[in-house]
Amino acid sequence: MPPSVVVVAAIQAAPIYMNLERSLARALDLIAEAAKRRAQLVVFPESWLPGYPAWLDVCRDVAVWDNQQMKRLYAQLHENSVVVPGKVTEALGEAAKRHNLTLVIGVQERVADGAGRGTLYNSVLTFGPDGELLNCHRKLVPTFNERLIWGQGDGSSLRSVETPIGRIGSLICWEHWMPLVRQKLHIDGEDIHVALWPSVKEMHQIASRQYAFEGRCFVVAAGGIMRYSDLPREFEPISSIQADDNEFILNGGSAVIGPDGQYVAGPSFGSEVIILARINLARIREESMTLDVTGHFNRPDLFDFRFKGASDLDQPGQVEILSQTGLEFTSSQSAEVLRSTGTESISPLAPEAVLSLRVVSLNRDAGRTGIRNSGFDSSDVQQIENKA
Repeated sequence: MPPSVVVVAAIQAAPIYMNLERSLARALDLIAEAAKRRAQLVVFPESWLPGYPAWLDVCRDVAVWDNQQMKRLYAQLHENSVVVPGKVTEALGEAAKRHNLTLVIGVQERVADGAGRGTLYNSVLTFGPDGELLNCHRKLVPTFNERLIWGQGDGSSLRSVETPIGRIGSLICWEHWMPLVRQKLHIDGEDIHVALWPSVKEMHQIASRQYAFEGRCFVVAAGGIMRYSDLPREFEPISSIQADDNEFILNGGSAVIGPDGQYVAGPSFGSEVIILARINLARIREESMTLDVTGHFNRPDLFDFRFKGASDLDQPGQVEILSQTGLEFTSSQSAEVLRSTGTESISPLAPEAVLSLRVVSLNRDAGRTGIRNSGFDSSDVQQIENKA
């Protein structure tokens, strides 16, 4: 059982822009600093390694065909992006283990070799206090001009993970405005949600607070800090920008938000800080009295939730499937049910079969409670088999 009180930290500090090696060294120092302050969860902003590509927003003609300067920028970014798994993830995992904390950090991810080696992804890595990489989630849809440099993620990583301090999930930037994506993680049962942003400006604050209120969970919203002086001036589109070097492109806004949507700490703008907060997870149960969008404030008799992207649907407790008669069971249980009735067509339940069913909820306790409908018979199995 997770502790009732957890210390969380949002790192609001600039990386050494477009320099992976030096940025990693700074990340390790910042993790150690947060650990000194007894942080049990440490969060970095979106694409912190090796820095958010803010030049997409401030340079002219970034989308002009065959722009050689943009190609050079992309090549440098690619060279300084993170291979998962690799030496960088190994170092981050070792830091999480050394300091006995959970670490969530935004990175630009590249594929080391083979198919997709020319594509970058906007990813978030989650490490447990044992140093293990628990999840690597790639942003599902890059936002607007981000599509010039990032590919789309699939849904295989759209999940929360169990940690000693509770169940933790994360989304990147405008994924917070994808209603079905939010619902997927609400169903997953987050205690703490990590919201990664380039900076947490007003609309991002609203989205982060809305997520906490809707999901009845704590939200750690991490925003980046960047000045014009941080940009690589050797590239002509950047060197021609008329702006004060000390002017902010990204000005932070990191905050910790409670399950009632109110601020616990922050937001903090315009400076490098570590936002620390002590959060009491018992408040989640208190706030669930008035709203639970996956339970008493949900109408599964009227609406179906269907998720096609999971890749490990055979894990107990991850996915529950609802037949037309209202039977609920986990995917791992379903194979046993099918075998018990003499139906061997799905063993274990294959993902392609699941895509034809109605995925209505993800419950961390599924797999422990057994089948919850005493009226089950072989006709229910037949319905499932026919759909698959």
